[in-house]
Amino acid sequence: MTLLRSLAAGCSLLALTVAAHAATAVTDAQIAAIVVAANQVDVDAGKLAADKASSSEVKGFANTMVTDHTAVNQSAVGLVTKLKVTPEANDTSRALTAGGDENLAALRKLRGKEFDRAYVDHEVTYHEQVLSAIDTVLIPNAQNAELKALLVKVRPAFVAHLEHAKHLQASLR
Repeated sequence: MTLLRSLAAGCSLLALTVAAHAATAVTDAQIAAIVVAANQVDVDAGKLAADKASSSEVKGFANTMVTDHTAVNQSAVGLVTKLKVTPEANDTSRALTAGGDENLAALRKLRGKEFDRAYVDHEVTYHEQVLSAIDTVLIPNAQNAELKALLVKVRPAFVAHLEHAKHLQASLR
């Protein structure tokens, strides 16, 4: 149970770190790096969960995360390539990547239902945090209309992921 508390604390720390870093104004190049990092974190966790989860519902959710977040990253990379914008690493993108690595390390130590619960709990918290960043930092600071439109377009998918994760979370309790 100590590992679960550690994972939850790490997830909370990630949320606070991302919120603190994201509170400052960001450029389109920094937004691009944040979008790519945020999606990659979920792709990596989804791949691990697709392999390790004991529940078929959790495995299905994980596969959806891999598919959907890979697609968002492809759209984002295609757009920034078209716009000739090079993603610029920043405190938020680095915090997301580091937090994702810590989450993977913690999840790799878990098995069975304990893994399923920890993965889904993290997905709930992570999607809440990403939605907050989309609403309060990314969309308001995006200067390029196409970048802003992409963020607005993908937001409903993040909401759907959050609702799906919350449903799974309730079923795993």
